Amino acid sequence: MTLKIALPNKGSLSESAIEIFKAAGFRQRQDVKDLIFLDPTNDVEFYYLRPRDIATYVGNGELDLGVTGRDLLADSESSAVELLDLDFGRSSFRLAGPVGVSSNSLEGKRIATAYPNLLAKYLRDRGVSADIVHLDGAVESAVGLGVADLIADVVSTGSTLRQAGLAAFDQPILESSAILIARGERSDFELVLRRLQGVVIARQYVLVDYDVTRNNLDKACTITPGIESPTISPLQKTDWVAVRAMVPRREVHQVMDQLYEVGARGILVTDIHACRL
Repeated sequence: MTLKIALPNKGSLSESAIEIFKAAGFRQRQDVKDLIFLDPTNDVEFYYLRPRDIATYVGNGELDLGVTGRDLLADSESSAVELLDLDFGRSSFRLAGPVGVSSNSLEGKRIATAYPNLLAKYLRDRGVSADIVHLDGAVESAVGLGVADLIADVVSTGSTLRQAGLAAFDQPILESSAILIARGERSDFELVLRRLQGVVIARQYVLVDYDVTRNNLDKACTITPGIESPTISPLQKTDWVAVRAMVPRREVHQVMDQLYEVGARGILVTDIHACRL
C-alpha cells in the first residue's frame, strides 16, 4: 500500500524536511509548484501542504505521516501522534510583552497569538481569565498597534521581539521543533521511521579515528566510549592501536583536545550521512 506523507510546502521548515527525506533515500519534487509527487521506488506519495494544516490532514484525513512543528500539532488539537523529533526548526512558544511584565499580570489582559488553542489551554490550566486576540501573522506588532496588551508567539532568537520593544518572560509554554507525526501507529511506518532515525542520529554524531599507545588505550576509550563500544584495530607498531568511535558532534573539539592530552595522534573526524543502530 502506498504511504501518503505530508511535507511543509514553503519556508525553512519545508527545505529542511525535504532535505532530511532526501538524505533518508526518498525522492523529492524538482519543481516547487508541484503539490503532489510520487516516489515509485519507495512506494510513497508526497503531498506539499501548509505547515499549519498538516496535523489536521494527518489526524483527521487520509494522510498517513507528516512533518510539522510540535507547536502546530498542539494548537491543531488533531488526533495525530508524534513519532519522532527530527532535531531541526527548534523554537519556544512564549509569552512576551513590554519590559517588566510577568505572568502575574495576565488576568484580564488581551493576549494576541496565532496559536489560540495552545494559549487557551495554558490559561485554563492556570485558572487565568484573559481575552485571546487571534491573529494570523505579525503578532509582535499587536501591542504597538493597540490591539493587545501581551502576545504569545513562537520565538527562535528573540530579535523580532526586541525590534518591537518586547521581551519574553517566564518559562516557555512549549518547546517546539520539527516532528514526524502519524495517524496512529502502524507497522508499515517502520521503514520511514527507521530511515529518518538513521539520518537524525547521523547528524548528531561524527566518527572519530585516532592512534594511541596500548598503555594509554583505557584513558582514550573513557573519552570515546562510542555508542556501544569503540572499534580497536592493531597497527604495524605493536605498542600502538587504531581506535574508531562515534562522538556527539557538539562535543567533538573538546574530545579531540582530551585525546591529544592522553597521547592520541592522527586524530581524524568524519561526517556520518546515515546509520542504523
